[in-house]
Order: sequence, then C-alpha cells, then structure tokens
Amino acid sequence: MSSEVRVLLVGLGPTTETALNSLLARCSVVGLLRPGDDTVVETARKLDIPVRAETSVAALKSFVDELAPDAVVVSSYDRILPAEVLEGRPFVNVHYAPLPRYRGRATVNWALINGEPSATISVHCLVPGLDAGGILFAQDVPIGPRDTVTELYDRLNAVQETALGDAVLRRIAGDTGVEQDENLATYACTRLPADGEIDWSGPTVAADRLVRALTAPFPGAYTYLGLEQLVVDRAEPRDDAPVFDGRIPGRVVGRSAAGGWVDVLTGDGVLRLHEVRLRGERHRAGDLIRSVKVTLGLRQADLLAKIAELEARLA
Repeated sequence: MSSEVRVLLVGLGPTTETALNSLLARCSVVGLLRPGDDTVVETARKLDIPVRAETSVAALKSFVDELAPDAVVVSSYDRILPAEVLEGRPFVNVHYAPLPRYRGRATVNWALINGEPSATISVHCLVPGLDAGGILFAQDVPIGPRDTVTELYDRLNAVQETALGDAVLRRIAGDTGVEQDENLATYACTRLPADGEIDWSGPTVAADRLVRALTAPFPGAYTYLGLEQLVVDRAEPRDDAPVFDGRIPGRVVGRSAAGGWVDVLTGDGVLRLHEVRLRGERHRAGDLIRSVKVTLGLRQADLLAKIAELEARLA
C-alpha cells in the first residue's frame, strides 16, 4: 500500500539526501524540487524522478499542480508557503528544532551558539505560518562538548532517514500530530556570512561555540589578520591557560611551530587555534601566525595605517 503513495519532495539544503532515502523506502517519489546538480539530483534522475531546479513558490505550485501528488514533503526550504499552495493535499515539513521553540532559520547553528544541551528533529504538518502545525515526530540529539554543526547534521539526518517515511504515511492516513503551544513559541533569525565574526572581547566559550557552529558547509567563523579575513576552522579553549591581568583580547600569546597552534586571548581566557584559512588556502595556525605581537581582529589602528598608506600613494 505504501509504495502506491505518491510524494513530491522539496529540498534545498543538506537534509535532502536522507529525506529522499527515507521516502524511497516507504513511498513512490514522483518529483524533486532542488537546484544544482549534486548527488541527490543524480540519484533522482537515475530513478527517473522528475527534477525541477526553479525553487520559487510559483514554481513549486506549478510542479504540484502538474504532478498532483498525494503529499508534499519539505526538507529544507527557505520560503513560507501561503495557504493557497497548501490546499488540496497534506504538506509535511522537517524542521531541525524542538518546536514550538526555534522556529525560523539556522536552528542547528543557533543551538550550538546558544549552548543548548541538544538539537532536535521535528516532523510536523505544514500549515500557514512559520513552522506551525501539529508535530508528527520529534527526537532529541544530544550535543557533546566538542560537537560541530557538521557532526550534528549527520546525526539529525540519520534520524530523519529512519523516521520521515513513516511520519509521512501517518499524515496521509489522517494523523494531524500533536498541536503546538503557541505560548511557548520562540524564533531564530537568518544568519548571514558577516554574522560569523569572532568577538575576542567576549567569553572563550562563545568564540569556541561560534567556530564549531559554522564548520563546512557553512562559511566559517572568522577574524582578521591585519586587514585580511582569516577563517578559523578548528579551535578549542585552553583549560590550563595562565591568568592575564593585563589582557588585550585578540592578542596572540603563545605559539608552537611543532604543534602548529597559536593561543589567542579572549575576554576571559585563551582560545587555541589549530586550523585556519587565508584567501581560501588552509594552514596550520602556527605556520601562518609567527609572532606573539600579532593581534587578531579588525582594529582601528590597522585601518588608519592603510588609509595613510593609500594617501601617500595618491600624493
């Protein structure tokens, strides 16, 4: 019976591959809305599943009207669907957050940044409104002290692969899930690449969480080396750091040529940088930063020096 259920999958991000796998095991996938040409699209085409690259709401509505599926499943989409699109069939959404908390964007990143003890996968009925609708399935995934957002996505995706297909079949059979308590709703705003700048005057734990929350495929936490952006790919707090009563946040206070790391002062401790990127090239931090006189971060003194240099050239 389940193989006769016809489902259209909408997926723009890194959750779509396991969503497709889960649906293929329990349903007949009749279409995929996804831009680009990656392994997910390749799998769909090998299975003769029509693929639509245009991701606008109008394109989605046209695809739904064309295919007339029994249900539409959304696993990573960046638009709110209006009521007229949701009419006529069940829509099911996958949201990596403990609904009704963390409605909105970048929820796994925010969970790490905010120091949450766990991330969550919620499968819910799609209704008009942001991440509203009855919850069909929810499961927490603990966040370990050194977990990165990449590792969390891997574990959440694994849960999705085992649970999504069954949740969709229950929705098609008439299950509308557990109603969300609107009084408990909270929201997470969209994150932009510029939001990833490290604040060296803040707590060490905040800088560490930011680095771990923005690992690939996200743009990365960054600082400045002089006037050039320096992306920090791997770092960790130094638990045995000496106490600095004279503290300049961002100042390099230690380096190991053999270990390839540098120690950087924060507002309350030391963050040890292991791997960084400059102009897109990866380096061990200690191979790139060779002096304890270096201060990371965009500083007014560096900007003024650059302006003076440019004025001198023009003169």
